Amino acid sequence: MTAEPTAATRPRNRKQLIVEAAGRIFSERGYHTASMEKIAAGVGITAAALYRHFPNKYALFAECADVMADRLVAALDEVPPGAALTDVLTAVTRVTVAHRASGGVYRWEARYLNREDRRHLGAKFGYVVRRVDEAVQREYALPDERLRAVAALGAIGSITMHHTSIAQRRAEELLSASALRVAATDPAAALRGARPVELPAQSVPRTRRAEILAAAIPLFARDGFASVTNGQIAEAVGLAPSALYRHYPGKVDILAAACLQAAGLLARGVEQSLHEVTGPRDAIVALAATYVAYSFEYTALNSVAEAELAGLPADLRRSLVLAQREHIAVWEQQLRLARPELDPRQARVLVHAGFGVVVEAGRRLRWRDGQDHRDAVTALVLGALGL
Repeated sequence: MTAEPTAATRPRNRKQLIVEAAGRIFSERGYHTASMEKIAAGVGITAAALYRHFPNKYALFAECADVMADRLVAALDEVPPGAALTDVLTAVTRVTVAHRASGGVYRWEARYLNREDRRHLGAKFGYVVRRVDEAVQREYALPDERLRAVAALGAIGSITMHHTSIAQRRAEELLSASALRVAATDPAAALRGARPVELPAQSVPRTRRAEILAAAIPLFARDGFASVTNGQIAEAVGLAPSALYRHYPGKVDILAAACLQAAGLLARGVEQSLHEVTGPRDAIVALAATYVAYSFEYTALNSVAEAELAGLPADLRRSLVLAQREHIAVWEQQLRLARPELDPRQARVLVHAGFGVVVEAGRRLRWRDGQDHRDAVTALVLGALGL
């Protein structure tokens, strides 16, 4: 049992320590998998002591999301209006890297906030985007400045979504430079005339098991895995809830099947795209175009795989994590061949920055698919990578 410190020994920044610990656990495990007991243990206090600061898990979660937004707003408030884009991006990067362990809460988990809290958080992030957007407009007279602004922020925010070990100063330098290149990229011209990517087709559901999976994916993407019930899935395919168990042992097995499907589609797409490339730069272009096409074509499936992977039990997650690492290793190898000055960790950070660009640029475009959107986002990814 964790001993509760006395008033004389209790740290004055206890609430701050709780928020930091909670942010890390929410980021790593997701909102529903995290528990107040685990968070309390991370701070070295009892769950009862934790409840003296926050009445429930939702209140603590909302505070975590709010704190990260407040940090970014405060950092930008210290940057004078009209400052150079480099100064604006450096301020955002410094805060994001310093709090990378707890800063990823908002990206996938903010959907669990209620409408008012989500609106409140959105207003703060809207301010951050506007400040970056204004600096981008001042510095680069190119089309789609808001798209480039959010894509640049996606490159920076990517550091919160992985665990690559890298010195804080080096991470700041890499990500600031990556975001600056994204802001300077003309998405309308960079890939003009590129050959469209043809992804492997997703098979038509021809069995009840496949129908259940196809029905569950959009529900998981919209509401989050934990919020979707077996009854909702069963209703979508015209079954009684008890009938699901003839096809899947439990709801988590449906989620695992969705993640495996996502990994398989992406792996086949990558293999197909690299079949005839002749050099590392062409390989990176093919990888970027394939990942962007996959993200636009299979948006719901990809968002489920990205957002819910951490919530899978370890035995179900293991093979998926391995597939994810193998995919990143292909990017890392080709990027280091194209940019030999990068070491493995630097290359990995930039690969994730490219993924971050896709997420935020895709959201900005509301995932409206079309070759012009695919080409624009691919060009921004290549900018993030330094190609």
